[in-house]
This record gives sequence, C-alpha cells and structure tokens, in this order.
Amino acid sequence: MCVSMALPLPIVPFLLLLTFLLPATPPLAQGALVIPQGYKVNNISQPPVLEEPLEVLTSYTAFSRDDIFLPCEASGNPPPTFRWEKDGQTFGSERTGSGTIDVSGDEVLELYQGTFRCYASNALGTAMTHIVHVNVEAQPVLLKQQKFSREAYVGESMVLSCNPPQSSIPPHIHWMDKKMVHIKQSDRVTVGLNGNLYFANLLKSDSRGDYICNAQYTAARTILPDTAIALTVLPTNDVGHGKPPHIFHKSGSHSSVLALRGQSLTLECIPKGLPTPKVEWKKKDGNLDESGGQPEHYNRWLYFDSVSQSDDGEYECRAFNTHGSSVHSFTVTVEAAPYWVKEPQSLLYAPGETVRLDCLAEGIPTPKITWSINGQPLPAVDKNTRRSVSGGVLKLKDVLLNDTAVYQCEAANKHGTILLNAYLHVVELPPQILSSDSVVYRVTEGGTVKMNCETFGSPLPHVRWEGQDLAPLLSDPRVALLTNGTLELSGVGPSDSGMYTCLIKNTNISIKAHLEVFNKTTIVTGPQDVRALRGGNALLDCHFGKDARLLRFQIVWRKDGQKLQESFPDDKYTVFSNGTLKVTDVQSEDNAAYSCEVITELDQMTASGSITVVAHPDPPQDVTLSDVKDDTLTLSWIPGRSNNSPITEFIVEAKEEQHSQRHNSDTWRWEALKRVPADFNHLQLSLHPFCTYTFRVIAVNQIGTSEPSHPTPHHSTPPAVPRNNPTSVRSESSDAGTLTISWGEMPRRSHNGQDFQYKVLWRKAGGKTDRWNHGYAKSPPFLVNDTGTYIPFEIKVQAVNALGEGPAPEAEIGHSGEDVPEESPSGVVVRVMNRTVAVRWNEAQNVRGLLLGYKIYIKRLGPEGRRVRRSPGEVSHLQEGNKHEGRLDQTKEDDKVVVVHGMKTATEVTGLQLFSRYAISITAFNSKGESPASPDVLFSTPEGVPGPPASLLFESPSENSMFLYWSPPLQTNGILLGYKVLYQQEVKSRDSPVQIEMIGDPSMTHRLLESLDPQSYYTFQVIARTAAGDGQPITRRNATLFDGVPPANINVTADKTSLNLSWVPGERERNHGFHIDFLKKSVGGQWEESEIVNSSQGFYSLTGLQPGTEYHLVVMHGNNTQWEAASWTLGPGPSEVSGGFATRGWLIGLISAIVLLILILFILCLIKRRKGGKYAVKDKEEKEVDSEARPMKDETFGEYRSLESDTDEKRSESQPSLCGDSKLGSDDSLAEYGDSVDIQFNEDGSFIGQYSGRAPAPTGNESSGPASPDNAVPPPPIAPSMSSILNRPS
Repeated sequence: MCVSMALPLPIVPFLLLLTFLLPATPPLAQGALVIPQGYKVNNISQPPVLEEPLEVLTSYTAFSRDDIFLPCEASGNPPPTFRWEKDGQTFGSERTGSGTIDVSGDEVLELYQGTFRCYASNALGTAMTHIVHVNVEAQPVLLKQQKFSREAYVGESMVLSCNPPQSSIPPHIHWMDKKMVHIKQSDRVTVGLNGNLYFANLLKSDSRGDYICNAQYTAARTILPDTAIALTVLPTNDVGHGKPPHIFHKSGSHSSVLALRGQSLTLECIPKGLPTPKVEWKKKDGNLDESGGQPEHYNRWLYFDSVSQSDDGEYECRAFNTHGSSVHSFTVTVEAAPYWVKEPQSLLYAPGETVRLDCLAEGIPTPKITWSINGQPLPAVDKNTRRSVSGGVLKLKDVLLNDTAVYQCEAANKHGTILLNAYLHVVELPPQILSSDSVVYRVTEGGTVKMNCETFGSPLPHVRWEGQDLAPLLSDPRVALLTNGTLELSGVGPSDSGMYTCLIKNTNISIKAHLEVFNKTTIVTGPQDVRALRGGNALLDCHFGKDARLLRFQIVWRKDGQKLQESFPDDKYTVFSNGTLKVTDVQSEDNAAYSCEVITELDQMTASGSITVVAHPDPPQDVTLSDVKDDTLTLSWIPGRSNNSPITEFIVEAKEEQHSQRHNSDTWRWEALKRVPADFNHLQLSLHPFCTYTFRVIAVNQIGTSEPSHPTPHHSTPPAVPRNNPTSVRSESSDAGTLTISWGEMPRRSHNGQDFQYKVLWRKAGGKTDRWNHGYAKSPPFLVNDTGTYIPFEIKVQAVNALGEGPAPEAEIGHSGEDVPEESPSGVVVRVMNRTVAVRWNEAQNVRGLLLGYKIYIKRLGPEGRRVRRSPGEVSHLQEGNKHEGRLDQTKEDDKVVVVHGMKTATEVTGLQLFSRYAISITAFNSKGESPASPDVLFSTPEGVPGPPASLLFESPSENSMFLYWSPPLQTNGILLGYKVLYQQEVKSRDSPVQIEMIGDPSMTHRLLESLDPQSYYTFQVIARTAAGDGQPITRRNATLFDGVPPANINVTADKTSLNLSWVPGERERNHGFHIDFLKKSVGGQWEESEIVNSSQGFYSLTGLQPGTEYHLVVMHGNNTQWEAASWTLGPGPSEVSGGFATRGWLIGLISAIVLLILILFILCLIKRRKGGKYAVKDKEEKEVDSEARPMKDETFGEYRSLESDTDEKRSESQPSLCGDSKLGSDDSLAEYGDSVDIQFNEDGSFIGQYSGRAPAPTGNESSGPASPDNAVPPPPIAPSMSSILNRPS
C-alpha cells in the first residue's frame, strides 16, 4: 500500500494549524485567507486532512498476518469518519477515530489480496488515499535437488549458477561455504546481478566441494541455502599461452536499458580471460564524471544511486589484458514516473472570491491528470457553470459556502500514479482589528512612516483612515493605503504630527495612532579627505545635529567598512564627545576610506572621507657613476618610494674634499650641484680638474626632502691649465699717486692644478707704448706706486698654475687714487618763483677725481623788510616743527642742503618761506670730499597771503551775544593788515545773508557779536589779511547759551549715611547755582540746606545722614518748588534703649570704646583743618562775603575750565570727606566762584567743561580738544572778565 500515516495532530480551538500543515515555500493563492495569530475565533470547522506517511508505498507483499498494515489517519473538525474500498467495493464497516487496518485473530490472509483505498469524511468533504496493491504469497520453500559437480582446467573461465525459488520480491544472493564463510571476491571471482558466481580464470586453489548459494528473502524473513556445488580444477600445460578477454553472457556488443528517474541503476560488465582483464567505463556522448554513474565491484559495475535525466545516453565498458580487449555498449533510456511540479494548496476563502487550483505534474511519458471532488471523479459530480477545468488547472468563480470540499488531483502514466488532496474552505468570519491601539509612531522629518491597522475577517474588511480633523487622508498624494490596512505616509513634516484614527467601514470598530515627527539627524561637518604626515595624528570630523528629544545615539566609525573599536586615549583610535576621530601615529596601513555613522533611535546618517598618509620620500638607491672621462661623468640612481606624495625633483649634491674647506672642523660641506625633474633618474656632470668628488642624491616631494642616498665612492679628476680668469677686475685706488688693482678671487677648485697665482698686467691708457707691465700675486690687491693723481690705466689679471696660463684676459680701465677738488663751481645764477628758486651754475673744474655731484647750501637770513616779532604761538610752532622735520647735514631750521648727483648743472629748490631773505652757495664733491664753496648769492621771496588763524574760541555772555577769540596765523607770509570776521545764521528754508565785520588793527584778536538769534546756530569764519590778499579762513559752528535753572528731574540712590542725587544738565544752558533743602521725618526733625550746587555738575551727594531714616527733599527756584521727593537711607533705624541697659556691662563698655574712637577721629580732623583746610562755618562766612561782593549768579557767568579740571573735580565728588563737612567733595567749592564768568568752547563749537563757578583753568590750556591743524598750539591767554570787556575802549 502506498499510504502510511504519521501521528495525528490535535485539533486546536483557533485555525492556526493551517500555517503548519501547508508547505512554507509555495506562495498563497490569490484571494486565499490565512487567519493571523492575533485573530480571536472559537471552534472553527475544517475539512479532513490526511496525514501523509514518511514512506508512500503503492504495493507490497504479505507473507503472514503481521505483514498486513494499512494506515489511514486524518484530522478535521468535526472529526472525520473512515471507510475502505477493496477492488472498488466497500471493505468492512465505517470507522471513527482512526482508519488504520491491521489483521488480528483468525482472519484468512488471502482475504487481503487486492487493491485498497481509504476515505476520510466529515461534513465539509472527503479525502482519499493512494491506491495500495496487496500481494499475498506463501513462504518460499527450497525444493530438493541433487548434488552438482563441475570440472575445468587451470586458466579456463567458469560460471556457477544459483536458481532460488521464485518470489515477487527477488532475494539477495550470498555465496558461502559450508561453514557460512563468504567466498572471497576479487576482480577474478565476482558475483553477478543474477546471483551467479563468475570466475574470469581458474586457479588450482579454486578447487573445493562446498560452493553454496544462499537466497535471503527479507520481507519473508527467510534464508534458503541451495545444494552445494563441487568444483575441481585440473592442471594443464596451456596456462602460459593466455586468453584474450570476453564478456560473460552478452549476446552481441550492445544492450538497451530502461531506467526510471530517481531510482537506482547498475550496468554490469563481467569479463573472462587470462590474465584477469581490467575494465574501464566511459560515456560515449558525454563526460562520465558529469553523470551520476560510479564504478563499483572491482569496476565490474557502473552504479547510479538516483538516476536523473542527464544520465540518459550511451555508455561503454572495455575489458582488456595483454592479449587484447573486448567492448560492450549500453544505451540507457531514462523515463520517469509522475512527479509533482506544482501542487494545489488547502486554503480558506471568503465568499465571492475566485479560486484557482494548480496541479501540474511531469513524467516520461507525460502523465494524465484527473480531478475528483470528495473522492468522486469530476464527471460523476453535478455540472457547475462556475467551475472549469483545463488540464491541471481547476477554476471556481464566485465561491459560495457550499463550495467547501476536498479536491483530489491524480497524475498517472505507465510507470505509476500519484495523488494529492487539497481542500477549499469557504468561511465567513467577523471583522477584527489586530493591531494595537494608541501606538506612538516616531519618525524623522522627511522620512516614511507606516501606521499599522491590520484587520481580518471574511469577507475581508474595508479600512478607512482619518486625521485629527476627521478628514479622509487619501486625497494627499503622500498617503498610501496598503492592502493590509497599513497607512503609509511619506515625506513626513512637522505638521503631520498628531493623532490618526483607523476605522472598519460599516462598524464601530476603530483604533488610534499617534505620530511624533522629529528633526532629521544631519552631519554638519563630515570627514574630509585628509592628508596626514606619517608618525603624526589625523583628525576626521563628524559634527552632527540631531533632535534634542532623541537622547540615545551612537557614533560608529568604520575603516574600509570594518567597525573601529575605540581604544584608550593614548592608543590608536580616540573618538571625542563631538564625534571627531583621532588617529594617532598614522602609518602606511592607515591609508583607507573612513566613514562616520551617526545612529539614533529613528534614523542614521553616514558621511565618508579618507586618510592618505604622506611622508618624506625614501632616499634614492643604487647611486652609481658611469661614462667616466677626465672632466665629465654620468650619475644614475633608482628613485625610492614617494610615500603618497609624488616626487617633484631630485637634488644632486657633491662634496669636493681636495680644495674645499672643512665644515665643523671634521667634514666637508655638501653643495647642491643641480635640481633634476622627477621623471629623470640620471644626470651628466661637468667636473673641475684637480678635484676629488663624492656624490649623493636627495628626493623631494611636497612634504619635504628625503634622507640623502648613500654617497658614491670618491672620484678624482686630473690637473689642467686654468680654464678661466678672475672676474670683477677693477681699480680700488684710494690714495693719490697709487694704482690699486683688485679682482674677484677664484675658488680653489678652479685652480685646476698646483702653484696657482695671478698675473697682473697694467699700462697707461692712451699711452705711446704697447708694452704691458706685469707682476704676480697670490691674492688681491696689487699696488702700483708713483702713478699720479686720477690717471687712467688699462688693467687685466690672468690665472696661472704649474701647467701654464689661462686664456688671454680682457683689459679694463682703472684710475689711480683721487684727491679733493681744488676749485668751486662758478657762474651761480638764481631765479625766484614764489616758494621755489631755480639755480644754475658752471661745471666744476680741476675735480682731481670722479665728479659725484654738487651740494647746494641755502641759508634763511630772516624775514623781508622790517624785523617782525613773532607771537609766542608762532615761536612754539616753529620749535615743535624742528623736532619732526629732517634736515641734511644737521643744519638748523630754515636752512637747506640739496645734493645734486651726477653731472647736472641746474636744479630747483622748493619749500622756501615767503617774504624771506636767503643766501645760496654751491660746492662740488668726489669720493675724497668737497671743493671750496662758491661766493654767496642773495635773493628774497615775495610776500604771500597768510595762513588761517591758529585757534578760534567762543564766549556767550547772554542769549543774544557771542564773543569770538582767535590767535594770529602761524605763518603770516607778510605784514598783517588786519582780520575779516564773517558769520551766517543757519536757516532751513533759504540761505541767510553773510554778515562781515572788518578789523583794521592786526593786534585785535577778539570781537563781540550782538543781536544774535538765540534759537539758531551760526557759522563763524575769521580770515587774516596781508597786502597779497585774504588768507585761508578758520571755520566753526556754534550758538548762544540760555539762562540756567535748577534741574526738575532728579534720580535718588540711597546709601547708609547718604543720598546720591543725579540729573542731566541742559545742553545749551548756562550754569545755575541752587540749594537742596532736606528734612528728617522724625520727632524733632528740622529743615536743613545744602551748600550751593551747580546745575552743570549732574551729581551731588547729601552726606552725614542717619541710617534707616526717611528724608523729605526739596529744590526751590525762586518762590516755586522745582522738584521734591521722599527717600529712605539704608540700614536699621534708631531704636530706644531698653530699661535693662544699665545692667548690661558689656554693652556699656562697647559704647564707651566707640565714643572714644569717634573723639580721636574728631581731634585728628581738627588738626588737619588747622593746617590747610576750611571749616563749614568758615565756608558759610565766605559765602556771605562773596554774595555781597559779587554779582548774583543769575547775572554772571562762571569761568570756563578745562576737561582735566572737570575730571579731577568729579573724582573728588565721588569720594566724601572723612570729616563729612564738605557736601560737594571740595572744601573751597564756594570760594572758587570768581567775579566774572568766562564760558569757553572747543574749536568745533562744543563747550569745554560745564558752566560752573570753579577755579580758573591754567593759562594757555583753554582747549582740551585733540590736536589738529587748527589748534596745534596752545590758545592765547584766558579771556578777560566781563567788567574789563565792558570798560575796554572801542
């Protein structure tokens, strides 16, 4: 029987066993259902499923009742029932639980002879097994036979036959002796496939009387021995002749064999002959090694374990010995019993689906495929228009619940039959969502997220997704709904964050999903392609940015794709906190591609770079000399490794050890001979005679130079006459009457031999004789005496050694020594042009040397006309200018020395002062000195317009008037005739007229301008005048000042014993004095008044106050309150002493010590006051005197002061007096108010300092602005008081 069953599977409450019963590899049919693990379903029905046995038998032979075993097991829900058919008829009764048949009791064995098939059925269908043929046979019995004997001669062949009882199962044959010992087999003695024993040739030792053939019937568990055969081998004299091979029992030279795919096959070729033939196999139409055949049994068999289609073909065996050969061929034809190519699957389907069952089988010949439903052939089943069959494909459209059945597919040809059961189960299952609810999905910006909504049911449920606004999502092109209900959202952005809902249509079943969008991880600075010096360190950056919510991340570095393990900081690889990789001590093996991978919980980014280790090149190798001649040779070398930086050139160096001076007292200096391009590895060198050389080569790349190569052996050149003469032959005569000849000394390597010296030759230039004078010298110079003063000579120098003279030298012209010029230049003529004078003269005579040029001496004698007294400012300016202007030959100011080089006899001298008298003289000079000066020539420069006034200051005595003060010009350039004052009101709508006032008195340096508009700014100009015209103006912008008032907006900052008051002074207000009245808000408090405070101060500190106390502050302007406020001082307030004060001794002692300390400080303060200070009482007295003797502050102006005095005063204000009697920080603050108020401005119109009644500024320091061309010198003395100005005569 061809069906056997394994142990049954239990029926599970969930339909999960389908996953295990179906093959894993074939894909599911379209429309089929697979119940997922998460689907909750109770006891679901299932058609019968047969359990296939491990070995499928289509027939077997039974020799006893124990051999009868017909398995039939199946699972299903409800459990199936079993029935059997024998030869197409019902066999036995219906069974439950198990359908397996085994024989027991006294049943007749012959009853089971026939063809059997089992059917397993339940309400959903019927499955059936293969057909099994059972053959019942009696036990084989050995028939009685007579003893048999054989005789043959030595060397002849022999066959001993074995004829066991016949059976449907052929027995296994064993040849043994009577002691049950196997007859030993070899290539000479072999058992054939038919059981006969073959002897290729007989030996005398083959004689024996107990050759017994034993037949083993495995299925019947029986071994039957045949009658013993006696073999006698007779001797003969023909053994030595031998016999050629022949094949036993092969009729003809060819056989045909039919083999089945997957089964075994043995081709047999047993030869006979003497000596014993050898056998070899080959495949005539292919390669035997590529087939499945393997020679066995002493090469007598070609065995195929499992025949395949490729084994089809022609095979040949060849038996051969020394006397010949014999060949037999086999034609193997491979056919096949049916086998499955595609098997139908047992699947679930929803109603309305279209089902396709594929049942494809192959075989040779092609098998025929038939279909059955529930065990009934398809023609016997009712016709169904929805069902169609085409060969091995069965289709069923729009399946219904009653289409559930078990389908059988059977394939058969002449070699056998195969059968498959596959059920079609149409089910209805309620819809369910299998994915978890409220799952949070996290994705990075720009990524793709899949939000799961796996559903199951039959029919399959329809899914719909909604966003937070309950709108459908499929209208968005970025959204895709997958077949399993999953929502795929690509190109995710921050706006996609939120909650999403998955619903099953037409139900109230839904789940929610939450989406969180994170910033995408980016590598800001990735690793670069780094070139690192060998032995150094290499840094590869990996600076990245990630979402701050992604706390867990990892940085992975890879080298050529292999992960790097970080080592200790002093080892090879170190990764810093910012992701940078440090590779220390880089070597050639560190040349690689490196990648940085930043891995977060949601994404990962990778950037790549590389490290190329570069180094100085290796030194060249094998430096050799070739083509050696007297003064030339060829130097060759082999370049070393470039170490990843291409070699750019080679440096050929030589060391000459015969004439060169030693370097470092030990070695000779190496010198570079030539640089050779990198594509050359040889160089031809020209050498000096009489030298000893050694050479070496250095390679150069972008990193630097290599170590030098090994030097070559020493090479010496023979001596020769000098090849050249010294250069730079010249005269260096310094003394009159002497000719000094000098030249550039030749290097020792150019001497070319021993006894080297110089031959010096000279003669007068243009002389009457051609004879040369000569002498010899070892080195320069060479002196010739009695030559006269500055006489021209022809001179030349020739190199000479022991072998002869060098080439003929070229003559040069030299002169004997010079002397100072004897005569001054004559014919000096001048022509004056404003500040420039043109000078001409005659060429100097009797120079007695090489004329180098002329020196022109110009001396300023003073101003033109009457003597003019310079103002102090002008003198100061001249003195200051003398510090910075360079003068040749250290001449005094206004004197000039102009040097004219060469042979020029005319020049122009510029930069002279106008309205001045000058004297000019000229000398000629050579290398020895100057000639006498020519007689002085006098000339004068004309009068010119003056420069601008040196400074311009302002004073505003009232809102409608302004005083202008200026200084005379630094350069008057003539006689001042007076000044011109111009001023113009600045009006936005139109240009106002320019007002001009003329001043004819040049000593008048101030002017009062009245009837000015206090609401406007003015532009002021002052111009000096000479007879030549008006000079350049000094221009300033300014406006008058308004009457000052006490501040109305004061900020108060509290301290422990003081209140600090600050305010912003008015920009265009004159200073105003006021008092600050203050009242302590406590029992017995009285109003107090501060000293006079200036409105321009901007700050005042009320000191000597009680800590932790409230004060009322008031500032009055006339009879009106200008400002008032209340403020507390810091610290604890005063408290009453408790009744137990007298009893506390320690407290009394502490207070006594404090009182004593205060008394000491008070005494010290009094001593200081008597030595140089003033008391507050004295200050008040002085205030009273000043108020009576001086005009009211509202009617006068405080004197102006410098910024330096302001700084000092402010510094003192911030430091209260130790004695606390000074409210303003200066003991003389009230006494410093003068009887007049002079208000001063910078030259740009800004006020110098603030308006206050301070001490007058030092004389000559009115302006504190930066130095400029307009105020480079101190201003004139301080302006007079208002009373003196009013009383000054007009």
